[in-house]
Amino acid sequence: MTLDSSGHIGATAYLYPWDVAGDPAAAERIAGLGVDAVALAAAYHSVRAATPFHPAHRVVDAHHAALYLPVRDEAWAGSRLVPGTPDWMPRPDAFLAARDALRAVGLPVHAWTVLTHNTRLGRAHPDLAVRNAFGDPYPYALCPSSAEVRAYCTTLVREVLALGEPDGLVLEACGPLGLGHGGHHEKTAGADWGASVDHLLSWCFCAACLPRYEAADLDPRRLRHQVRQSVDDGTPLPPALLSTLRTIRTTLTAELRREVLAATSGPAPITLHASADPWATGPFATIAGDAAPPPVDTLVASAWTSADQGAANLTALRPLAAPATRLAAYVPALPPRPADPSVLAAEWTTCLAAGADELHLYHPGLASQARPHGSRRGQDRARGLIR
Repeated sequence: MTLDSSGHIGATAYLYPWDVAGDPAAAERIAGLGVDAVALAAAYHSVRAATPFHPAHRVVDAHHAALYLPVRDEAWAGSRLVPGTPDWMPRPDAFLAARDALRAVGLPVHAWTVLTHNTRLGRAHPDLAVRNAFGDPYPYALCPSSAEVRAYCTTLVREVLALGEPDGLVLEACGPLGLGHGGHHEKTAGADWGASVDHLLSWCFCAACLPRYEAADLDPRRLRHQVRQSVDDGTPLPPALLSTLRTIRTTLTAELRREVLAATSGPAPITLHASADPWATGPFATIAGDAAPPPVDTLVASAWTSADQGAANLTALRPLAAPATRLAAYVPALPPRPADPSVLAAEWTTCLAAGADELHLYHPGLASQARPHGSRRGQDRARGLIR
């Protein structure tokens, strides 16, 4: 772990625009948590969210992925992939209203931007979605093998930066999504698929992916058969084939990341949700296999499951990061974690001791009355213990 020039361990709160917009007390309440910045959703997937503090509502049903900034026709001309607008919000630029309220209390606002996770667009354009070896589509997962998907991601980032004028950018799902989703009424856990089957069912066989296999001297039809067989009877794939598939996966993710980062000109710091696992899919895309560390300011590792998971992810990320790149732990203050500052402090201290320079807190807008208080005390205890 390293500290900034003042010896301070940073903390960032993740929020949705509706957590702040329409609530005059929200910005001061968030500032009172002792955080240094806010990651505010600018482009986000569908979610049904509790709003326990808001004066006007208790639940928001964001029923499809949306851009919380104006969708300009000229920016998206000629593209099949155009972000949706949030009809559950009273204005199409809710990001700006929330941004301004947070800045007014001294909090920098980073635009939290989700890239390839978009069920609305995946359903509308199934040819651009991930499709497993059995032909099953994952409509929530836009496949970055497609040039159209990569162009959508880069345009989205440019629009967020141009229209949102944030103090920084937070990139999530900067790579392919796989089997794991956690969507509406998810019913996949009972199949008892382990990590290996998860990987197998996360390999994509959409039209854009097939040429990648062919370029690696693989027969897509034979590969599809091998993957199916391995899923159903546990037949292991040859090590050489696994190595080739690993290279294909990491190369694909790196291509998307390079194109997206090339669209982020300007001084705003860039934060990337990342994993050192070469098979990683989902919000924390792999950065394994790159010739050079990603040119970003902060890499965020998941500590969603446990502090031990967070510590392992942080330890694995450090060798893949540039020396000046900060590491952050993505830590929930939500159930099943108790609203107990001593428990939160113990978990967060574990992450800080494993090399985290920052805590990224999920999610004050979703938390009960007791949890923000516990979160503030947990931060203070963790910061005190780690010194």
